[in-house]
Amino acid sequence: MAIFTNRATLTYNDVTRNSNIATGEILEVLSASKTAVVDEYGINDDITYIVSIVNSGTTALTGLSVTDSLGAYTVNETTVYPLSYVMDSVKYYVNGVLQATPTVTAGPPLVFDGLSVPAQGNAMLVYAASVNEFASPTEGGTITNTATVSGDGLTTPVTATETVTAVNGPDLSIDKSISPSTVTDNSRVTYTFTIRNYGNQPAEATDNASVTDIFDPILTDLAVTFNGAVWTEPTNYTYDESTGTFVTVPGQITVPAATFTQDPVTGVYTTVPGVSVLTVEGTI
Repeated sequence: MAIFTNRATLTYNDVTRNSNIATGEILEVLSASKTAVVDEYGINDDITYIVSIVNSGTTALTGLSVTDSLGAYTVNETTVYPLSYVMDSVKYYVNGVLQATPTVTAGPPLVFDGLSVPAQGNAMLVYAASVNEFASPTEGGTITNTATVSGDGLTTPVTATETVTAVNGPDLSIDKSISPSTVTDNSRVTYTFTIRNYGNQPAEATDNASVTDIFDPILTDLAVTFNGAVWTEPTNYTYDESTGTFVTVPGQITVPAATFTQDPVTGVYTTVPGVSVLTVEGTI
């Protein structure tokens, strides 16, 4: 609701008299809410947002626009946007019935035009936005996104805000290489497993990370290291020479957290993953 005031002035014979201040109140008939279907985000994730608009008045509201800030914030006096609209993702409903796709300006900012909300009715926009390189992946990072409803029939725009936070935890990947790539029978070969952590938390023993591989051809006389330290069986791993099945003991694999740097000029975040290396050498 909005409060407004007004005062009149009476003049006569070079005399001025002010009236009392009259106070009125505009009851807002339109309300809006914004909800993300997930609470957390990772880089390159798609987030689905729902903007609900309710008209409690007795007159339909037409020609409305919804402007989405796409999480805009300022870096070095430049506005950057941590979200990008996923093209053709919007669905528009009125009183629960799917409507024709509204006019979309992808922006940033993102704008949906030509919306209507019937009297005593509601409208809903459902659409997706992709997390990009301007979103903070750090612990405690957030994206705060605001939708603003404006148009004829509204005294003031109506806003709704939603905040999602960066996922806290490890985010691991693994690559495997072999050296040498060409070998003869009864020769030694080394498998190297490079484990990268793109997350903002280290992978610790309590995360129970484990690597499993079935060597084919089967290896014998294994020599195993992790980050340069010698590993032994069965403390760190187990190996079945009859099947070639190699398994690290859960919790023995640990990987440091990634480091993140935001360019102070462009606002782009750069990720340098934490890395751990497991090597398994054996005879074919």
